[in-house]
Amino acid sequence: MILTLRLAWRNLWRHRRRTWLTASAMIFSNVLLVFSISLQIGSYDMMIENTLRAFSGHLQVQMAGYNEDPKFRNTLKDLGAVSRRVQENLPDARVAARASGFALASSDERTFGIQLTGVEPDREPAVSSLPGLVRDGRFLDDPQAAEIYIGSVMARNLKVTVGDEITLLGSGRDGSFAAGIVTVAGVFESGMPDMDRSFAELPLGYFQELFSMPGQGHSVVVALPALDRVPAAATSLRTTFADDEELRIHDWEALNPGLKQAIQTDMSSAWFMYGVLIVLVAFSVLNTQLMSVMERTREFGMISALGVRPRHLSGLVLLETALMALIGFALGVALGWLVALYFNQFGLTYPGMEEAATRFNLPERMYPAITPLTLTLGPVVVFAFCLLASLYPALRLLRLRPVDAMRSA
Repeated sequence: MILTLRLAWRNLWRHRRRTWLTASAMIFSNVLLVFSISLQIGSYDMMIENTLRAFSGHLQVQMAGYNEDPKFRNTLKDLGAVSRRVQENLPDARVAARASGFALASSDERTFGIQLTGVEPDREPAVSSLPGLVRDGRFLDDPQAAEIYIGSVMARNLKVTVGDEITLLGSGRDGSFAAGIVTVAGVFESGMPDMDRSFAELPLGYFQELFSMPGQGHSVVVALPALDRVPAAATSLRTTFADDEELRIHDWEALNPGLKQAIQTDMSSAWFMYGVLIVLVAFSVLNTQLMSVMERTREFGMISALGVRPRHLSGLVLLETALMALIGFALGVALGWLVALYFNQFGLTYPGMEEAATRFNLPERMYPAITPLTLTLGPVVVFAFCLLASLYPALRLLRLRPVDAMRSA
């Protein structure tokens, strides 16, 4: 085996320039794949965190069926008690209670339907970035005050500004008529047109009074220190609330099904482009090894005439390819890791990103995620495709006839 390995290594460097050109293509593709996949996974983590930080949190405690069909009457009967139990179970988590409903919002000139959420003014900033996106005025500060925090598009549509009054009309949980006049405390701009157009927040205490649902709400939102804490935290909460069959613990994937689908779609598109790059490298290997076999046909014929079996010759070609691919793998992973490590430390930005980050309370830079998977996934696929590409020239040797081979030029 050692002799075969030495022979394969020697044959590999018969044409140094051609070998290095092919190996360089592997190295370049591996560096590009390591960096691209690391940056892609890092951007997904940032996308998930930004989405969860915007509103939904990592976990939510709700009544059974509410996430699938958010009926207004399907409430947590003792919202405060549930919130306290969650906080006691997860002491390092940030917890906030909410209630949600719909109403008609009327100004002096216009009327629009809006989605209202009752929030705890002192706790909501810890689980959501929305309170920090104030464009005018301020966020809510009194749990019982008759005031509202609305989106910029809604403010423009209703033709109101900070200090103006809005009339809210809806239906209470008990079927009663819900009506109230609230003052615009602040206007936010999230950068998401749908949210800026149709979403508003009220103090939770006032929301409960307006909609005749004292002490009740629809969800307890949990924001965790890190995304990888979600499975353990969800399991812990399910154990804590095992005695209440009506409660459900939903993680971020259940709360944001469209987000996971968007990531999967983007990943599929990215791997299509990666696939094109990998196929080009594989064709380069195929061309190199095919030329090598054709140039050594006479040599292979003489070796075969001495009694060496064709399958051993095929194995030699595959071993040569494996050695060349191993060079590309090792150097590609090492260089790719250095590039990813640099941007992991200093971040990657592009024109306009810092301005958008300041405006919408987002991270100013993107950071690649460096894990064993991101470092090796692309290079392993390249390695495998290179070996597959060398099968054709290797299999040609199985049909080699020594006499015909020795007659070749």
